[in-house]
Amino acid sequence: MTITIKPVTSRGDLSRFIKLPYKLYKGNKYWCPPMRMDERNTLSPKKNPAFEFCEAQYFLAYKGKELVGRVAAIINNTSNTRWTEKLVRFGWIDFIDDQEVSKALIDAVIEWGKAKGMNGIHGPLGFSDMDNEGMLIEGFEELATLASIYNYPYYVDHVQKLGFERAADWVQVEIKVPPVPEKIRRAAELVRKKYNLRIVKAEKAKDFLPYAERMWNTLNEAFDNLYGYTKLTKKQTDLYTKQYFPFINPDYVCMVLNDQDEVVGFGICLPSLTRAMQKSNGKLFPFGWYYVLKALKSHEIVDMYLNGVKPEYLNKGVVSVYYNEIHKGFIKNNVKFVVTNPQLEDNKSAVLMWKNFDTTRQHLKRRCWVKHFA
Repeated sequence: MTITIKPVTSRGDLSRFIKLPYKLYKGNKYWCPPMRMDERNTLSPKKNPAFEFCEAQYFLAYKGKELVGRVAAIINNTSNTRWTEKLVRFGWIDFIDDQEVSKALIDAVIEWGKAKGMNGIHGPLGFSDMDNEGMLIEGFEELATLASIYNYPYYVDHVQKLGFERAADWVQVEIKVPPVPEKIRRAAELVRKKYNLRIVKAEKAKDFLPYAERMWNTLNEAFDNLYGYTKLTKKQTDLYTKQYFPFINPDYVCMVLNDQDEVVGFGICLPSLTRAMQKSNGKLFPFGWYYVLKALKSHEIVDMYLNGVKPEYLNKGVVSVYYNEIHKGFIKNNVKFVVTNPQLEDNKSAVLMWKNFDTTRQHLKRRCWVKHFA
């Protein structure tokens, strides 16, 4: 059958775009369904502040009358300026195991990008680093996290056949929670004394709100030189604070301050929502809220979401300070496993941290692919 590519032009098209993965991954016990409400908001120019510096077009692939694929074409103008490149991003890519379908989707992104003056394509990437990124290349039989992409193994074969090459890899580590290693505990105490650091004491999530803006500033500084990163704007950080801070558990959050009350390092974790998303199929209503709230009270698996250190404090042991504190929360709540957020494989200061634990395994790896136009 002929493959037809159709741009998303209506609310109904966007609904079909959002719903496709739920059909493609139905019954898959490793895939974590995204929250449908969040997906719609992220893809909406009226709701997502990233559209102030991004432009996008979404495409659907049909084989006959059957919907068989989707992809988002995104141009992040701020990123292209920051990295002096002209690359169109592909994201939200899903397709059946048919090379003609994947080729047609990528060709649509390339054509759209060329018309906008781009000379290459890379992805999977979102509008910013707060969106899920990187195609899974290892760990297809491992439970995915809400903050990362899951895809079938055949995706990798398809993009390789389309001429893509490695641009960057992210890895994730699973840690079986033991007592805090003595090496880390001692390092945390020494670092706190040496640099006159203190920890924000919080009993409720709202106790962190006065430090939220300083935390986002540190994130922007810490990530500035990482692959494809675009500094988050004030509108973006205000939105993320409003969306996510009410859900945080103070036991799994640590903000480290210096004597000038700057946030020099931080870590934020949440109980895993993967099983809750699977049970609710990505819907909060009518019963999804029950599964989410139940998951937030569960402590068997905890996922790391965000962490960062001010550049001037890098390699000074600040990571040990906030991780030592959060680890106390893991012990307190009988957490069995912790899964790190995706960390660039080349970011040695982040990746080497987990070498201090004897109970770790690097179980997930994902890749950003790149291809320049002929």
